[in-house]
Amino acid sequence: MAKVAFSLVLPERELASTEADMVVVPGGDGDFGVLPGHIPMISTVRPGVVELQDDGKATARYIVAGGFAEVTGERCTVLAEEAQPFEEVSADQLAQRLRSAEQELAEASPAARPAAEKAVSVAQDLQRAYAYYAAR
Repeated sequence: MAKVAFSLVLPERELASTEADMVVVPGGDGDFGVLPGHIPMISTVRPGVVELQDDGKATARYIVAGGFAEVTGERCTVLAEEAQPFEEVSADQLAQRLRSAEQELAEASPAARPAAEKAVSVAQDLQRAYAYYAAR
């Protein structure tokens, strides 16, 4: 069976480069799966989990805080603002991230308020995604 080449790239380095039967990406308009021969597209990536699957089973997961995905018939590249292997993240870390973001929001000046609100939203989205995938 044909495979999809997958790359997960952070601003400072490439975090992953592998192949999978299917890549599931948390797109801005909803999750989408990438199989060999997928139509070329570009999508925003919302905070969530990128999952690689082989033989119908998850083989790798990465928690991402947003970015962009470029898809061709042979490749899926995710350019992420932040990402980590799923198994390196804990519920406690994400709870601390949310507490810190809420504290920053409470202390934010009017000019800094939009960025602080986004940080709270991203932290909440990551917690939801983590809880969903941790239970699978």
